[in-house]
Formats: sequence, structure tokens, C-alpha cells
Amino acid sequence: MAKITLEKLRHSYMADPKGPEDYALKEIDLDWENGGAYALLGPSGCGKSTLLNIISGLLYPTEGRILFDGNDVTQLPPDKRNIAQVFQFPVIYDTMTVYDNLAFPLRNRGVDEGHVKARVEEIAAMLEVTEMLSVRAAHLTADNKQKISMGRGLVRDDVNVIMFDEPLTVIDPHLKWKLRSKLKELHQRVRVTMIYVTHDQTEALTFADQVVVMQEGEVVQIGTPVELFERPAHTFVGHFIGSPGMNVLPAEVRDGAAFFAGQRIVLEGTISAGSGRHEIGVRPEFVALSEAGVPATVRKVMDLGRHSVVEAVAGDARISAVVEGAAPGQGDTVHLSFKPEQTRLYRDGWIASEKGRAA
Repeated sequence: MAKITLEKLRHSYMADPKGPEDYALKEIDLDWENGGAYALLGPSGCGKSTLLNIISGLLYPTEGRILFDGNDVTQLPPDKRNIAQVFQFPVIYDTMTVYDNLAFPLRNRGVDEGHVKARVEEIAAMLEVTEMLSVRAAHLTADNKQKISMGRGLVRDDVNVIMFDEPLTVIDPHLKWKLRSKLKELHQRVRVTMIYVTHDQTEALTFADQVVVMQEGEVVQIGTPVELFERPAHTFVGHFIGSPGMNVLPAEVRDGAAFFAGQRIVLEGTISAGSGRHEIGVRPEFVALSEAGVPATVRKVMDLGRHSVVEAVAGDARISAVVEGAAPGQGDTVHLSFKPEQTRLYRDGWIASEKGRAA
């Protein structure tokens, strides 16, 4: 296991990059602590796979360094980094038994058969596949094949990090929850540093202790699932995480206060100095129907069983609210209020209000 440090990391696929727009990865500085569970989360094309390939040694960065426990491994090839990877499609040998698949990474490194047997049986028990050890991998279901692929990463006890690259993409939806739970359980038992790459917020937030959210090659926020939900540092994080995503409303700032649809909106705290494009961000869970507030017209109502999502229009802006109990009807006029301590101002996408007494 290892602490992984990325120092001033940048990468461009161009031979002579000129400006920020030429870089697939903007400058990244971060630490992943030894034994932690981390996720890289973002849409396709945001740089997740590029970063993963740099950490694994499949790609050398244009600038910066990668450190494992303080040792510079930037120029080391993949086989010198002691990394295990689990990919979208299970990497196993169909003609081998489950036992031989799990044993392969150890036998390939000359480990004695006594230790191989003990380790394979230990990992098989963790994965709940002991009864399958003598079965040829070709006969396994897709989810069990991915279990074995995970096991091949876990079976080695000398790895610095295990990296999972969209490992549940080909798994049936009804089995994903089971495998996510199993992976979380395995991490808690073995405490190996794990990095999980995905575009699926549910996978990232249920697996990781810390999530790195990426957009267009840039890290826009690092935090716990709760931090990302409750206080997005960027409007992209608010949009990307949550269902429905955060409301982002056009705002005007004057005299130290924020206004939307002609009304002053009480924020979580004071507004930092600066100029730019201003927006108010508030999650639907913190928007309520009230007797006073922003007047809006209900556009549609989605009944989700335990609650409804009401989508209303104020001016040209759409606002979603999570409503429990009776919901208004389409075309009704309503008033919407925002929970002050969960209502924030953003400037050019980045948070520009400060925690404190509502202002």
C-alpha cells in the first residue's frame, strides 16, 4: 500500500502545447492517503482515464511528478509500480478454473504454492466464490467474472494501489448494488489504497471516502460525498451530483446582496469581493412551497412515491423543488422559498459566498 502524491501534474497530447486549452489535464496537486478509498468522478472526456494511465505508468505526464510514499515513480514502467488494475471488461482466462485465475498473479511472481493456496482461499472466501474454485471461468456469469477480476487485483499483498476503471459498466443494473457493496466491504477488510474511476455518481458516492470531481481536465472539487452534496464548490458539481441536480439561477449582485427575479435572496453568508457572472445555487431539497417568496408557475410534477419533484418557471429560469405530501398541479401559481444556510452565490461558476450568518 502507498500514499500517492501528484505534484503539479499536467498532460497534453500535443507535441508543443501553447496554452491551457491544449492540455487534456490541467495542473493537478493532490494526495491520496495510504489505505484510503477514493473515486475519480466526471463525464466522459474529462481526463479521468488520462490521469489513471499516468498513475499506472501507461502514460508519462508532460509536466509534474507522481510519488508513491514520497518516492518519485514518474519514469518507472507499469511493472515496477506494483499496481493492480480492474477494467470495464473482466480480464480473466476463460480456459482456466477460478482457482487458477486467482493464483495466476502470484504464480507469475514466483510465489510458493503453499502461500498461493492460502491466499487464493482467503480471497475466494471474501468474494463468496469458494464453491466456484474448480469451475472453468468460461462458465461464469458476467458479475462473477468481474468478481474474479477484482480478486486477481486483491490476491497480491504487495500492491501499492488497486485501480478500478469503470468496473461495473457491463454489469446488469440489478447486480450493480450487490457488487458495489461487496467492493466496499472488501476495502474495509483489506485496507488497500483503492482508486475507483467512474462517470456514475452513485458508484462514486457509495464507494469512496473522498471523491475527486473532474471537468474538462480540471479538478473542481475534492471532498466527502456529504461535502459534495451539501456545499458544491462549483456549479458543475452541483449539476453533476444529485438527482435532480442543483438549481443554478441567474443573479444580480448589488449593495452586498443577491437578487433573483427582482427579489432579494438570503444567502448562507457574506459575498466575497469580485466581479463576473453571478448565479445563485440551491438544491431542490432546500426549496419549499411557501406563502411568500419567488412567484413561479408549475411546469410539471413528477410523483416519485415518497415525494414529488415540482418543476416551476420564474421568468426564464426553471426551478426544481422536492415536495413531500400534497403537490400543486401543472399550471398552478406558487411561491418558492430557499433555505438560507443552503443557498449560495457563485461567480463564474465558483462559489463566492462565505459560510456564516445568513446575509
